[in-house]
Amino acid sequence: MWPCTGQDRVTQAPDETRLCDARKPAVHALARYQHTSLQGGSGRSEQQNGVQSVARNAFVVSLAIADLVVAIYPYPLVLTAIFHDGWIAGYIHCQISGFLMGLSVIGSIFNITGIAVNRYCYICHSLKYDRLFSNKNTVCYVVLVWVLTVLAIVPNWFVESLQYDPRVYSCTFAQSVSSLYTITVVVVHFILPISIVTYCYLRIWILVIQVRKRVKPDNRPKIKPHDFRNFLTMFVVFVLFAVCWAPLNFIGLAVAINPALGQAIPKWLFTASYFMAYFNSCLNAVIYGVLNHNFRKEYKRIVMSVFKLRC
Repeated sequence: MWPCTGQDRVTQAPDETRLCDARKPAVHALARYQHTSLQGGSGRSEQQNGVQSVARNAFVVSLAIADLVVAIYPYPLVLTAIFHDGWIAGYIHCQISGFLMGLSVIGSIFNITGIAVNRYCYICHSLKYDRLFSNKNTVCYVVLVWVLTVLAIVPNWFVESLQYDPRVYSCTFAQSVSSLYTITVVVVHFILPISIVTYCYLRIWILVIQVRKRVKPDNRPKIKPHDFRNFLTMFVVFVLFAVCWAPLNFIGLAVAINPALGQAIPKWLFTASYFMAYFNSCLNAVIYGVLNHNFRKEYKRIVMSVFKLRC
């Protein structure tokens, strides 16, 4: 049990004080959840939330940047290849396009992992959260995510695995170049991060359920609807990422383990899994708009501004 100091009693909200008196760490964590928004998808467009809000949403902004990377450069080249029924941009553009696609994909999963760890620390280790995720530390974590992302992509140039694939009209990771490297990529870039994120969200859900069962109805901390929606938004982002990317990764893993399967896999199945994976980058903005009130307001404001300019 964690004691409550006099200073804690002065600074805490009424609900938190009551829960702190019960000396239940798990309840204290959930009370903190009530007192401050998880800021999962909201806050990016609310400058008034201040520096602390920016720190909490750093991974969300970073994830948005990862989603935009493919739209700026690789996707236009893919459309060009589709219209010309082949790659006409040359070798250099092929390598750059493949690099940026990898940057987007790996950056997305690493940022989703960072978001999950952030939420896990906030809910399950609330007393350490402010120290672990100070503004300075959060910026360092985001920078580390992108450094690791770049380091994860660089080996592709040495293995020469960034090649044009006519089945999907794009320069991408060739799963058949090296079986060992493909297995490493799938494990390190997909299975390991997904496992970490799954653990984090399971721990959060278990804690919430345990607390609600343990505490009397009158003393239960009331989770605000917008707090829950923020958490739910990022959880849905994770689930859709896993669903969209699982087929392509497991196809690559199967081919790496048994290369003979490469010829047996139907072209339509590989193509569908590939475009399903890269379509995921377009889904996040839709998820934010459907589940998050702040994003809906911003989308509406932007659309209205565009119409006013045209008028």
